[in-house]
Amino acid sequence: MKLFRFLSVLLAIAASSTYAMAEGGGDRTFARLEQARQLAIASYQADKKDQSQEVVSKAASTKHAHANC
Repeated sequence: MKLFRFLSVLLAIAASSTYAMAEGGGDRTFARLEQARQLAIASYQADKKDQSQEVVSKAASTKHAHANC
């Protein structure tokens, strides 16, 4: 009897925590987090690409400026 009572209490706790997570908006929060992460990654990659192009263009202009030295 004690085992049945323990299992029923455990089941009630597990069910209530699952219900609270579904009602608490955990899925929406995770979706917003994932969207923000994707946006940050895209922004970082774009900045990284711009910086690499800028470095290459500076190196090319320095090479042409000192061609007669």
